[in-house]
Amino acid sequence: MKKLITVLGILLLCAVFTFCSKTEHEQFSTIYGVVTDYDTSEPISGATVVLSPGGKTQTTGLDGSFEFVNLDPKQYTLTVQKSGYQTNNKSVKAVVDELRTEANITLKKTD
Repeated sequence: MKKLITVLGILLLCAVFTFCSKTEHEQFSTIYGVVTDYDTSEPISGATVVLSPGGKTQTTGLDGSFEFVNLDPKQYTLTVQKSGYQTNNKSVKAVVDELRTEANITLKKTD
C-alpha cells in the first residue's frame, strides 16, 4: 500500500510540475495603421500593403486602414504601393507587451 501511495504521489508531483512549467498561451501581436496621401492627409483606399518577412498582403479599406494579426514578436517591413504613388517602406517592431503596434504610412503622388 505504501508503494502505491508513493507512486501516486510521484505521479501527482510530475503532473503538477508539467502543468506549472507550461506557458498558459502564446502571445501574438498585431500591426495596424492607415495609409494616407502625403500632401492632403486623405486616406488612400485600395493600396497594397505587404508584410515582410511572411509575405502577408492586405489591401487598404475605404478609410485607408490595414491590419495584420497573429504576428510573432519581431522586426517587420511594410511595403506600400498604389498606382499613381511612390512606393514607401516602413520598419515596424511587433512587441508582445504592446499587443497592438500602430504603423501609419504616407504615400507621395508620382510626378
